[in-house]
Amino acid sequence: MTRMVYALVWALAAVVMTILITLPINLQAHLVGGALVVGVMVLLKLFTRQGVWRQIALALGTSIVLRYAYWRTTSTLPPVNQPEDFIPGLLVYLAEMYSIFMLFLSLFVVMRPMAPRTLKVSSSDPGLPTVDVFVPTYNEDAALLATTLASAKAMDYPADKLTVWLLDDGGSVQKRNSDNIEAAQEAEERFVALQKLAADLGCRYLTRERNEHAKAGNMNNGLQYSTGDLIAVFDADHAPARDFLTYTVGYFQQTPKLFLVQTPHFFLNPDPVERNLRTFETMPSENEMFYGIIQRGLDKWDASFFCGSAAVLRREALEQTGGFSGVSITEDAETALELHATGWSSVYVDRPLIAGLQPATFTSFIGQRSRWAQGMMQILRFRFPPGKRGLSIPQRLCYMSSTLFWLFPITRWIFLLAPLCYLFFDLEIFTASGGEFVAYTSSYMLVNLMMQNYLYGRFRWPWISELYEFVQAVYLLPALISVILNPSKPTFKVTAKNESLDKARISELSRPFYIIFFVLLFGVVMTVWRIYAEPYKADVALVVGGWNLLNILIAGCALGVISERQENRQSRRIEVRRRCEFIIGDRVVPATVEDASVGGARINVSGLSQKDVERGMTAAIRFKTSVEIPTRDLPITLRTIAPGSKGIMLGCRYEPHVADHYRLISDLIFSSSDQWSKFQWSRRVNIGILRGTIWFIGLSVYQTGRGLGYLVQSFRRERPATTPAEKRAA
Repeated sequence: MTRMVYALVWALAAVVMTILITLPINLQAHLVGGALVVGVMVLLKLFTRQGVWRQIALALGTSIVLRYAYWRTTSTLPPVNQPEDFIPGLLVYLAEMYSIFMLFLSLFVVMRPMAPRTLKVSSSDPGLPTVDVFVPTYNEDAALLATTLASAKAMDYPADKLTVWLLDDGGSVQKRNSDNIEAAQEAEERFVALQKLAADLGCRYLTRERNEHAKAGNMNNGLQYSTGDLIAVFDADHAPARDFLTYTVGYFQQTPKLFLVQTPHFFLNPDPVERNLRTFETMPSENEMFYGIIQRGLDKWDASFFCGSAAVLRREALEQTGGFSGVSITEDAETALELHATGWSSVYVDRPLIAGLQPATFTSFIGQRSRWAQGMMQILRFRFPPGKRGLSIPQRLCYMSSTLFWLFPITRWIFLLAPLCYLFFDLEIFTASGGEFVAYTSSYMLVNLMMQNYLYGRFRWPWISELYEFVQAVYLLPALISVILNPSKPTFKVTAKNESLDKARISELSRPFYIIFFVLLFGVVMTVWRIYAEPYKADVALVVGGWNLLNILIAGCALGVISERQENRQSRRIEVRRRCEFIIGDRVVPATVEDASVGGARINVSGLSQKDVERGMTAAIRFKTSVEIPTRDLPITLRTIAPGSKGIMLGCRYEPHVADHYRLISDLIFSSSDQWSKFQWSRRVNIGILRGTIWFIGLSVYQTGRGLGYLVQSFRRERPATTPAEKRAA
């Protein structure tokens, strides 16, 4: 009976909304109606953002969006008999309809996100399942792997039920027997070195005959040799906290048909956008929206998917579907899709339990995103989630949202070029007056922003999505076209993570961004010319010029993104505040490790003055560890010396020589996940649409100047120096 009542209510609401959407009214009435909706949404947001009022606000916004879509469909398309206007006009229309469709898919996914899960088991529980930990690697260096392996081995779990595997594809028989002698020798040296490293850390080393099916094939090889009930997967640069397994394995005991527990990817370093714009410490990271709200929304519909790392999977489920899927180059999402389709379920735990590294350079960032985009297009092509048998309707919609999202480079290019079609070529791609544009389009854009702020306000600031899409679209569009034309062409490429920039420079991928910016800037000149040359169409020129100006703000900010700042440190330091002993020579004095990263630490030393130490000196620190480690002293080299509150403040670099030193580094940084949660929550602040827009404009103006400054400096560096003889000749 209750379901029937709900169905009748929704049917009545749909009829009323259809009438309101299609009701013919004049511009003034529509403008007033739009203003009323915006006002009500603002009031509802001030009072509450949860429960039924949140749904009412989103429903009001939906009515404005649908009315805009109806108006665009019935009143604004250019005549078909004018192909020079109709074709670009149709492309813009389709791009807008795609954006509206994706907005509604997102609404469905995150309308009622799953509440944070808090289950935690005791490591002393005798009924805990056995766990194999897979750390797949290809070309990562030993120091990076050592930290991850040490952290995995130190997880709070019974030692007899935990086995850590280093799955090395860089030392395979195929690579060691390569026709390239240097490559073969390098692979042989890696094979020997990593075998020793794994043994020293109490882990097991495994390689294979041939490098087939990339990461998926590597992990499937691991499945053949391991026997654990569960498989935990960590990328080579993803070091787990001690409590990773205690926060994840309990769900498998609760739910027999559970195949996956996924946790967020937390990063110690900024991505190139955050680093070059200097927003890492204050603004939510780009992946916060996905891991903070979208995965929780997917979890509500039992559609949270495997993200390649920071996850635990059930062996029985993997064996039922033939292991990790390897048809696409995004084996993680593909594997989850296949298992969901066979009736297995998943869980998402919204707590950062690993800390990893992001690509440091813009080039590596684009390479990573190209692989994701191409992999999702392969899944759409080969697996086609909307028609996948075994998936529920909500699961189909969720996977459709996750795959279709990666078509954004196409729409981003259309929105970039559309205003230029009018300004440069006088193409009428949008049949409407300036007044109609203000009445319909401005209310739609404002409501769209408000709906996104309702959904993602604490996880994504205004205009940041547009910026990230723009900087990716320039290079992802060719990648998308390539995979659409030849779905089997893309191959798995490992993303470089442990990079650093020893000097400031313009990215080698920067040229298209400067060209786009100057073309858009010329569009401003054309806007002014059209206003004076065609005053009878000044309203249209102003509207299109405003659209172009918005593109300039985004493109200008992108110039700051591709202007790479110098960055020698690979990861940010996490606040530690751990008491220790500072050992230099035969002196042992009390100290505190204030903060630490994977490469070094900042130590406040009491009882010493600056004259007692100097840069380059070797020393050691000794601290109480959360697990027993035979070696107690961690060697360090002093890098910086400054006055402290009660002594001196030292910046130091670790100097690990043996496996125990990596265990100490791991214990210092990865012993607790609380510090990561604290940092993550400190950035989850909703600054609002108005404040966020003003902030973005200021950011864009500054980054435009910085990007142009880098361009001028690059020309100066490239200009050959004038010799004394040339000066005399001049």
